[in-house]
Amino acid sequence: MLELFHLTRTGVSRMSLSFLGILVPCLFAQAPAAGSYLCQPAYCRDWELRGPVESYVPQPGDIFLATDQRLWFRWGHLIAGANGVHHSGIVIALANGELRLIEAGPFDKVQVETMNPYQHMSRHAALGDRVWVRRRRVPLTPEQSARLTEFACAQEGKPFALARWFGQLTPLRARGPIKTWFVGQPRGDRSRWFCSELVTECCVAAGIMDRAAARPSATYPSDLFWGHSFNLYLDGHLDLERGWYPPARWLPALPR
Repeated sequence: MLELFHLTRTGVSRMSLSFLGILVPCLFAQAPAAGSYLCQPAYCRDWELRGPVESYVPQPGDIFLATDQRLWFRWGHLIAGANGVHHSGIVIALANGELRLIEAGPFDKVQVETMNPYQHMSRHAALGDRVWVRRRRVPLTPEQSARLTEFACAQEGKPFALARWFGQLTPLRARGPIKTWFVGQPRGDRSRWFCSELVTECCVAAGIMDRAAARPSATYPSDLFWGHSFNLYLDGHLDLERGWYPPARWLPALPR
């Protein structure tokens, strides 16, 4: 008989793990409050909607990515080498099974917040932003999901790393043709975050990204989108292909 298990913010309390790899996706699945659809995945940032379009229910570990229409925001990312993708977050599952999306500084907020993923992505779409999701190829194990939730929830409410975000436009940043080999490694709990840094550290904490190779402080949303980078170190060490499908456009309604 399969014994019951539950997730907590401090880890996984369990009596038996048999068959959990099959049951976990079902336990986390929630019907969307509104429409939620994904186009076919492709490494493209254009406006084309690639069919067939499928219903989408988030899973823990799915990566959210989006553009931003404001010129100052787009130019700042372009100068920093962020290449047209401006926001990132990651889906987590709370102890009660509720799915949330965590992001540092959503919609100009000055702190880390967890949000309803459907509402958050719908708001981006309503502003004319393109939204993508990189789905997990294999669902997280209960242990991985618990570690992800524990780490992510511990960051909620922390300030956005505004000074380091502006520092991405200067030589002081951890991102460089040589310096990224030596700086920007995972540090675990930080006092402040920017969005892609938080996503990368969450993946490291969950054990779904290589701690030795990850460079959270040098990773941008565009790197998470493409899975490769103009940065030479990240281009050779950022491996998302085995864990995540390519980015797929997210839509709040079926295209007409």
